[in-house]
Amino acid sequence: MAVDNKKIAEDVLAAVGGASNVTNATHCMTRLRLNLKDQSIPNDNEVKKIKGVLGAQWSGGQYQVIIGQNVPKVYDAAIALGVKGEGSIDENLDDGTKEPLTVKTAGKKALNYLSKTMCMTIPIIMGAAMFRTLAVLCGDGMLGIWSADSDIYNFFYNWIYNAGYYFFPVYLGWAAAKQLGCSQPLGMMLGGVLIAPEFMTLVNAAADSGATTTMVYGVLPAQLNNYSATVLPMLLSMPVLMVVEKFMKKIIPDMLSTVFVPVCTMAVMTPVSLCALAPIGSILGDLVGNFMFGLGNAGGIVTILSLVAIAALWEFLVMTGMHQVLIALGIVQVLTSGSDSCVMVAGAIAQFATWGMAFGAFLRLKEVDEKGAMLGFSLSGIVGGVTEPALYGCGFKYTRCLGAMVAGGAIGGLIAALTNVTTYVLGATNILGITGYVAGGTANLVWGCVASGTAFVAAAAIAYFFGFTKEQLDEDAAAAKA
Repeated sequence: MAVDNKKIAEDVLAAVGGASNVTNATHCMTRLRLNLKDQSIPNDNEVKKIKGVLGAQWSGGQYQVIIGQNVPKVYDAAIALGVKGEGSIDENLDDGTKEPLTVKTAGKKALNYLSKTMCMTIPIIMGAAMFRTLAVLCGDGMLGIWSADSDIYNFFYNWIYNAGYYFFPVYLGWAAAKQLGCSQPLGMMLGGVLIAPEFMTLVNAAADSGATTTMVYGVLPAQLNNYSATVLPMLLSMPVLMVVEKFMKKIIPDMLSTVFVPVCTMAVMTPVSLCALAPIGSILGDLVGNFMFGLGNAGGIVTILSLVAIAALWEFLVMTGMHQVLIALGIVQVLTSGSDSCVMVAGAIAQFATWGMAFGAFLRLKEVDEKGAMLGFSLSGIVGGVTEPALYGCGFKYTRCLGAMVAGGAIGGLIAALTNVTTYVLGATNILGITGYVAGGTANLVWGCVASGTAFVAAAAIAYFFGFTKEQLDEDAAAAKA
């Protein structure tokens, strides 16, 4: 059934007091975000009844109406109806409201900085890793099309892969600077300092010479660490660069700022990063990597409980924003060791369970519009990689279905834990996410697909048989007849 986006916009605006009550509108991936003059007007229950609306909630002073993937079209229709708008925004952007500085708000700001910076680099991570995945798929261990010593294998497996991963501190400098509002070229330059050829030559020679440090400015000792493909050294250094650059802009006259602001900023940041923050970040990265490796590879009850719990509860973590912490840990783990057997695997399996929940509802319900909506929710995840439509449009409308999602995720997580499924590629949130298992070999790919497929099928079956009350099924049958 075709979705009438104009009608959705009209009904939503009517429910929130009309276009005149909306001071500003934006939208993210699935939500129409409205700033309202009179915040007492909207009735959540009435808004949720609007055909085409999946949910509604207040967040950070904004009224957020959950629409799904067609939200840009609903937004355009709202603009045509007289609403003032600012277009598309990042799903994780702050709402712009000023909050008192507390431990909670400081943690929120740090989390936003971390998650938004890492999200900007996902295309690089995914692109580089997919080239290596293709090499593994075509290499001797699987299809046998390319030999391991061939030029084309080396091009895909090493050359393009290293172009993304080796220079990651440089990319992080750009991404972090953009989030912090400081100089992006200086951020990239600082990343370059950590992996400059001269420094890396000293690092590589350290194994033979026994040296552990080098000198910055001839007097300050800096540890000889390999910072290529690292995350935390730059994430720790960039907020300090922001403060230093602001200070330099403040004290250096405008007529001299073009030259001396960047020079003085880098003169301060080079020893601060090389001698203090980068080594600290390296130590923290190792600790995170060892922790994540332990969760995914310890075996026994530790691995089983970790994967089962995360896969079962992942979507609820997404709702609270806590998944961002786990994703950041997973990214650090992949960049540190090249793979992850816990968080990223569990999150991917949880998505299959969410899509399966909506597909089970599609099979059970009879009313044409509702049936079509459930199929759309499932396909929006399988193809588009978005779980919110299924979560809000199915799970929170038919709350018993949430149990199917949790159970499906837990079952898939258990299979992944018992077979040590490992992912090597980050980024794809739709069905293409299974390509992350390719680099682990045929058995890893097969068990990854089995765990994901089982999560989908189990969630669909449980939703079909136990996801609805008798009253809900009776209402659905009556609506289908009507």
